[in-house]
Amino acid sequence: MTFEQLPLDPRLLRGIQEMGFSKLTPVQERTLAITLTGLDAAVQSQTGTGKTAAFLITIFQGQLVAEASRRKALIIAPTRELAVQIEAEAKLIGRHLRASVGCFYGGVGYIHQETMLKRGVDIMVGTPGRLLDLEGKGTLKMDDIGFLVIDEADRLFDMGFLPDIRKILRRVPALKLRQTMLFSATLSDPAIRIAREYMNRPERIEITPEQITVDTISQELYHVGSREKVSLLLGILKRDNPKSVLFFTNMKCDAERLCRKLVLNGYRCEFLTGDLPQSRRLRIINDFKSGRVFFLVATDVAARGLHIDDLDMVVNFDLPADSENYVHRIGRTARAGKSGKAVSLACEKYVCNLEPIEKLIHMKIPAIFVEENMLLHDKSRGMVLKAAARPRGPERHPKRPGGPQHGSRTRNRFRPEFRKSL
Repeated sequence: MTFEQLPLDPRLLRGIQEMGFSKLTPVQERTLAITLTGLDAAVQSQTGTGKTAAFLITIFQGQLVAEASRRKALIIAPTRELAVQIEAEAKLIGRHLRASVGCFYGGVGYIHQETMLKRGVDIMVGTPGRLLDLEGKGTLKMDDIGFLVIDEADRLFDMGFLPDIRKILRRVPALKLRQTMLFSATLSDPAIRIAREYMNRPERIEITPEQITVDTISQELYHVGSREKVSLLLGILKRDNPKSVLFFTNMKCDAERLCRKLVLNGYRCEFLTGDLPQSRRLRIINDFKSGRVFFLVATDVAARGLHIDDLDMVVNFDLPADSENYVHRIGRTARAGKSGKAVSLACEKYVCNLEPIEKLIHMKIPAIFVEENMLLHDKSRGMVLKAAARPRGPERHPKRPGGPQHGSRTRNRFRPEFRKSL
């Protein structure tokens, strides 16, 4: 089915076409068939299937139909990164409409966000804490919300936002006066309870629940000792020569440490963790999405909401303890029907997480035998890396990704001090 077959306003359809969208994905087709009629929907769909466009198109079309009343929309997201991503996609899809879009999250000052609200915002995207703060200050009004979206509901509940979600649901208009859409990778018990209590007889939509991981992702598993993980990783990078890679670690300190090891081995790299200042996080994400940085090491703060077009590879440097995070991590690649690769390193510390992951995805991850020639020399081996301030000012970026085989003269941003380990 194509978007031209839907009863959409020509201006909205033009924005969709300019995004390069032509055929609807399964989640878009089934969701829009319900939500364009004004009904509520609780949708279970794996990551990377186009659900953001589904609820944005519903909102824009609904606002155009009820243009005289200009019903506002509120979209709740678990992380700042996801909120920013939704805002960007909304501005692209609605570029030919008069609707204004604003993003509201913590970690930054209130002045700019309060100024936006005073001017008027038709679609508000934000994280629960900041939305409630602004509502408490009286600058964000929730009594005129006509469209409410709870995105990545399972992640919101995992992060402890269920009480905040309930507060917001008690502040918006009664369920019969608004259209509510809930999206989640899994419709867990809390999600189902929210749907029953705060939604108006929602249609339940489940997209291929028996297949949790995207079939266009090529998955590989390597059993390797902790001391050899970096050496094997270097061998994999040299063999596959990916243009862009997102690495995941379980701990913040390990993300920074792996990033520095990659830098010392000649790879242009950044790291992303939850305790970095918001301005730096956004800069790093923008650099990675624009291709100025080719390799990014992150914790699960980036497992959801970080949408990168044409991401070649995801590497689970550490197998996650939460099995669902494996699905969300590898879902950063092979988005919207494209292909991608997911590599997982199972060391003695985290191999115990493998069985629950394989049970969840209903498959054995293909294990690849580690040959001796795959273990490359790790230049950072024996070093203890200490934190150092990053240099200021612009920096020259290599034309192509990769390590020394590309001949790039990547500047070491970390200037790590080191000593031989005992």
